[in-house]
Amino acid sequence: MKRTFTTLLLLTCLTAVVFAQGPVKVDIPYFSFTHFDRNHLQYPGDNQTMERFFDKLDTLFFTGQGHVNIMHIGGSHVQAGVFSQQMRDNLLNLYPGITAGRGMVFPFMKTNTPASYSISRTGEWEYFRNALPFETRMGLAGASVTTSDPEASFSIVVREKAPRDITPVFDFNYVKILGYGTMIPVVHFNNDTLIGTYSEEEGSFTFVLPDYTDSLYVDFNQEQGTFTVTGVYLDNGMPGITYHGIGINGAKVESYLNCLDLERDLHLVNPDLVIFGIGINDAAGDNFTQEKFIHDYDSLISIIHNVSPDCALLFVTNNDSYKKVSRKKYAVNPNGTLAQQAFMELGRKHNGAVWDFFDIMGGLKSMQQWQDAGIAQKDKVHFTSSGYMLIGDLLFNALMDDYMKHLRNQNR
Repeated sequence: MKRTFTTLLLLTCLTAVVFAQGPVKVDIPYFSFTHFDRNHLQYPGDNQTMERFFDKLDTLFFTGQGHVNIMHIGGSHVQAGVFSQQMRDNLLNLYPGITAGRGMVFPFMKTNTPASYSISRTGEWEYFRNALPFETRMGLAGASVTTSDPEASFSIVVREKAPRDITPVFDFNYVKILGYGTMIPVVHFNNDTLIGTYSEEEGSFTFVLPDYTDSLYVDFNQEQGTFTVTGVYLDNGMPGITYHGIGINGAKVESYLNCLDLERDLHLVNPDLVIFGIGINDAAGDNFTQEKFIHDYDSLISIIHNVSPDCALLFVTNNDSYKKVSRKKYAVNPNGTLAQQAFMELGRKHNGAVWDFFDIMGGLKSMQQWQDAGIAQKDKVHFTSSGYMLIGDLLFNALMDDYMKHLRNQNR
């Protein structure tokens, strides 16, 4: 179907505005050991689902209507929150007036919390994550916290600020507390105690707040029983982009497959684009095989497509990494190249984009050079904050290259 003259005019104006306000991409420092000149998305299959995602961005930018949901799922690279926050901020800088909901978060306890929000708690809680044996029912967040303490409470404060002067941008007035138990969660707002509406289908308590806020305080209205929290969803109902960072330290693909309420919770997010960053933990062991890796990913993608059949898929290949073989000795992990090949096959099978970060960062043994440059940590698996910000900028630039091609094609 051809676009109308009005839509074409809007496309032309948007492209002009984007170019007029300066480069869409962000500046990237130079490192001689990298292949940043290869920083682009590859399509081993076709790119039709990505084009549909770009169409949704068009609708948001041209009309100010609609909502775009991006879900970035992975292990510790995502739980740290710096990578995803850099992507989130870059997207919000893309065009004047974009707002954002904070989306799915989790009240992490006894582990690191993404820097974009803080958690405090009272009482006794037991924490489980999907990367280790667990005894509770979990969902998309891949973790749970359980209490039977009548004094238990938790609070979440969104510390992330808008990259521009937009207020409120991450403030919220709509909350879903996912979980189950005999104790009933309540939300305190100013001097009011709010009772939520329970949905058995969603497994959640929904609270509509009387005003926008950046903080949430939750406790329980019963002195006996238990309650398990499996996620918290924060929204503001505004048109815009919500970037959900779903990450658990040590998680493999099968870790998420073991979460029984994964598909149920995906209906809340209903992603338009899924960025897959799971794989570094799968490839860490000596028993890694491409066959199992691809099989597990096939199962995860099937669940996602049951909920969002038209969502675009973007696979991020593993970074180069090393294995610790003794107290001060590390050996390069050869599984990086095997995982790289597997991601290419996944991109072909599922018509997804592949961002070959393994190659872009410099390939095998490049992690040592990233460490020497101060942008990777001594464990030769993780990155420093500046390293994660750099990775976020690189992925954003690769995505924007294709989006600008999309806009140019619309103007032909």
